[in-house]
Amino acid sequence: MLDLVGYVASAFLALSLIISNTFKFRVFNTLGCIIFIVYGALINAFPVILANSILLVINAYQIWRLSKIEEQFLFVPVLPENRIVEKFLKFYSTDIQNYFPGFVFKIDNPSQINFVVLRDISIANIFVADVYENGNAIIKINYTVPQYRDYKVTKFIIERESETLKKLGVKKLVYTSVFNKNHLQFLKVIGFSNETIDGNECRIFNIV
Repeated sequence: MLDLVGYVASAFLALSLIISNTFKFRVFNTLGCIIFIVYGALINAFPVILANSILLVINAYQIWRLSKIEEQFLFVPVLPENRIVEKFLKFYSTDIQNYFPGFVFKIDNPSQINFVVLRDISIANIFVADVYENGNAIIKINYTVPQYRDYKVTKFIIERESETLKKLGVKKLVYTSVFNKNHLQFLKVIGFSNETIDGNECRIFNIV
């Protein structure tokens, strides 16, 4: 039983090392430290308790610091001559296909809106959708890079840039298909709901 506690603690620490998001890394690392402290107390191993207590304090401070950081977000239109977006899509092409299989970026539709989200000047997200006369924006891609998957980017789009979207004629953000279970869970957390559109089960978010 004692060994199991140690294995669980080790699993949390190992998992933290493969997570690209800094905040999630600290959270999982903290959980591992807490369990190791319990494990150290159970086996009377003071060095284990001491080492993980120090790490726990460091993680707690870093989590507090990360929660206080004021990041800058920008919603920037993509122009046809913007080559940096092409390089961004190529760099993340494998991961993009996991979430939006078959996606090919083209600016050849007058009803299509194309944006990137800059997070502290780094490209964190690309957002492309076709906007119809009824206000439905059918999302072709809303891809956020792994290190920024903490919900802030999409919340920025649907909350702080809602007026921008409305000026472009958007009333609803619509996913006609969701191919990745992690993405589906993400949409539920953000507040997308199920709605049948033209006989298809879609995930929608009303822009208000």
